[in-house]
Amino acid sequence: MEHLVTTGDLIAELAARAPKLGGNDAGWPGLTIYRFVEPTQPQWEEIQSLSLGIVAQGRKAVIIDGKTYMYDPFNYLILSSHLHFQAQILEATARKPFLSFVLQIDPAVVKKVSADMLEHRSVVAFPPERVARIHQDKGMVSALDPEMMSAVLRFLQSLGTGADRRVLTPMYLQEIVYRVLQREQYARMLQIAAKQSGQNPVSAALTYMRKHYAEQITVNDMAEQVCLSPSSFSHLFREITDRSPYQFLKELRLDQARQLLLDGRLSVTDVSRAVGYSSTSHFIKEFRTRFGTTPRAYVDAETLGVQLDALRDGAS
Repeated sequence: MEHLVTTGDLIAELAARAPKLGGNDAGWPGLTIYRFVEPTQPQWEEIQSLSLGIVAQGRKAVIIDGKTYMYDPFNYLILSSHLHFQAQILEATARKPFLSFVLQIDPAVVKKVSADMLEHRSVVAFPPERVARIHQDKGMVSALDPEMMSAVLRFLQSLGTGADRRVLTPMYLQEIVYRVLQREQYARMLQIAAKQSGQNPVSAALTYMRKHYAEQITVNDMAEQVCLSPSSFSHLFREITDRSPYQFLKELRLDQARQLLLDGRLSVTDVSRAVGYSSTSHFIKEFRTRFGTTPRAYVDAETLGVQLDALRDGAS
């Protein structure tokens, strides 16, 4: 008799593949399994490419552009590339740890599966107004139905042996994409995959920005890299990233600055210069706008949090 997949099967599989706290490398490119045994404070995270996230146990909040998405067991998110967001574990205990995974998906796989589906007319059609809402609703949460859960479980189980990983895992990955494309988030996944394609000039601009963010680059400089006029480039960039080129560059600089500050080897002034700010006061103002506090207060708060965690660990 065929085994009926249950929620417990997925929980057990993730628990077995996540022996340590935090992120666990699960043996497949772009796949990370997370385990937490207590709630956490909000943390800034970044998604570099089209990704699927699924929670199996516990509860998590994802905050994107000021909007909070509750991420409960057996729901999934389709996350866009180059996405900055805050995440917070809300429910987790040693007995019932928070368990989830994030899987990066190659846009080429989405293109292949969607092409096969269109050829056989398998894509579900939704009303235009619903498609528009899906396009706009970044990080939308959907239910993990039994068919998709079964595909996800088979994908994870196939990672166990070399032969299965070579032959079966790519097939099950395609099935996961196929299941998403059959459901309400199909338009969102197709849109993100198209935007992330290497043929998109914005991809080249993003690479250039990440290499030269500490320099005094302008929109004209970015546009020249992809052979577009500044106005055309700015319009396309905003359409794909939901940000202006300057806004994205600013967020990139401030995120890099946050890491340098936590490293503790540079002063606030040196950090501001290292990430491309000529004015320290301007840097402090923009840092406060993005993170809600001054650079020095941010570092002090993080340091205090680490010290308190160490005291709690020592007391236990």
